[in-house]
Amino acid sequence: MVDVIATRLAGSSSDGGVLVVGPSLGTSVETLWGSCATLLPRVEVVGWDLPGHGRSPATSAPFSVADLASAVRELAVAAAAGRETWYAGVSLGGAVGWELVLDPGPFGAVAVLASAPMIGEPGAWHERADLVRRAGTAVMVAGSAERWFAPGFTDRRPDVAGALLTSLVDSDRSSYALACEALAAFDARDRVAAAKVPLLVAAGEHDVVVPPEQGRAAAPDATFEVLRGCGHLPPAEDPAAVAALLADFFTTQRATR
Repeated sequence: MVDVIATRLAGSSSDGGVLVVGPSLGTSVETLWGSCATLLPRVEVVGWDLPGHGRSPATSAPFSVADLASAVRELAVAAAAGRETWYAGVSLGGAVGWELVLDPGPFGAVAVLASAPMIGEPGAWHERADLVRRAGTAVMVAGSAERWFAPGFTDRRPDVAGALLTSLVDSDRSSYALACEALAAFDARDRVAAAKVPLLVAAGEHDVVVPPEQGRAAAPDATFEVLRGCGHLPPAEDPAAVAALLADFFTTQRATR
């Protein structure tokens, strides 16, 4: 069982529901989701960190996206204590969302941001894993600064961009490489049609990792939204827009149950 640590980002156990949020590869969940979480009303927001990222311990044992999903289900059951529960994840955290929509456990609805049922090509992920094992996560900073953010964001918000890139440098190299290998093996494209709970797919307008057209095509029956002015990390780039989108989606799902 892969070990992931939960962190309360906003709200309290007295709130009526729980939103579990997941991070992108190379980020801590507090850095990525912290500002957005405080804007979500009347819900406890609980984040989880990838192995070797943020608060989660490093690992040398291989894991899959399905393993992460199993750990998140278990974490959510403990956090919710019977309350309504929803999930939102970014990139690799969104890949976990693609698994959860197929086997939701406690989750009544799922949102995936900047993610698709297959992200990138296996060969490229294996090459990145090999590079990071040799050179460490700092070698990824320059490329991530280009891929993660919409044009001009690092100039407008150097504090936010800098904090996210610092979380990348602080990530454990072995755990990061294993996460790359998990993404190399991840492919849920032929299973998406079997989704068992409502699904929101949201894409950053300027995302070069998972462009909007890829997100839209991934699940034609899902609710789909483009987050204007965002790149690959929307909760940090436009916390208010993401909070409003998630609040509307999950409130709608609650009203139709």
